[in-house]
Amino acid sequence: MVTRESTAIRDAQPQPRTAAGSSSSFYYSFLLLPRAKRKAIKDVYEFCRVMDEIVDQHHAGRNPRAELDHWRIEIEASFQGRPSTSLGERLSDAISEFDLPKQPFIDIIDGMQMDLEWKSYQSFADLREYCYRAASAVGLICIEIFGYESPRTREYAVNLGLALQLTNILRDLKEDIERDRIYVPLDELERFGYSEDDLRASRYNAPFQNLMQHQYTRAKSYFDRAAELLPEKDRSSMFAAEIMGTIYRELLEAMDSVRFDVYRNRVSVPKSRRLKIALNIWLRSKFER
Repeated sequence: MVTRESTAIRDAQPQPRTAAGSSSSFYYSFLLLPRAKRKAIKDVYEFCRVMDEIVDQHHAGRNPRAELDHWRIEIEASFQGRPSTSLGERLSDAISEFDLPKQPFIDIIDGMQMDLEWKSYQSFADLREYCYRAASAVGLICIEIFGYESPRTREYAVNLGLALQLTNILRDLKEDIERDRIYVPLDELERFGYSEDDLRASRYNAPFQNLMQHQYTRAKSYFDRAAELLPEKDRSSMFAAEIMGTIYRELLEAMDSVRFDVYRNRVSVPKSRRLKIALNIWLRSKFER
């Protein structure tokens, strides 16, 4: 939930694969955190950004699989208090201060490994595993930094992460296919009569609209499920996650408003609206507290 916006067109850059999301949404979501928590979140975001770049920026002489393996070792070392990189040192500090769990960091790396090995996903069950690793795992780290009491808040983080990543997938459909990656389940392409060739040709037609409506409904269901799961006693401490979730939910609705024509429209939530969302949710959390 740190992750991948009426509609402003083409005001955002291609988004990271993890739920560290866009830097702009990240900024508005975590700006109002206390300093120590904000620093820890920024370090986690930096880790996600580095993982993204390993799989998305293929330069001559680089071995992305070896780089991911290096980070598996570095995460282990960071949890043992003996990192070898400056980022590892900062993560080690956050791990110690907030008692962060190790497995979500490994899951994030595993998600990036999937991007190296999988160009498409046959079913939603396959895609869900990717989304969990790329997004829900980030959320499970973040809630430890935010602080919570109820175990249900972990389920909230998982479902919100899935919602954020599915929204990213819809928005970034065109950019992803240009990277030779398909994040819409192949069995659903077949079910709605929309082929991979149609996708690669950016063909906007009725089957595409029906396919996207189905994806929209699924993403919306995860937003709804997350809202149902968040316990009242943890609502104020989750204000940063709620800011991110609200911005992304509006992004999802913005795609619906242009009938899912993401081929020609780069939809976004305007900066002024993001700031208003952040302030409103932060103030509400202070009042409720």
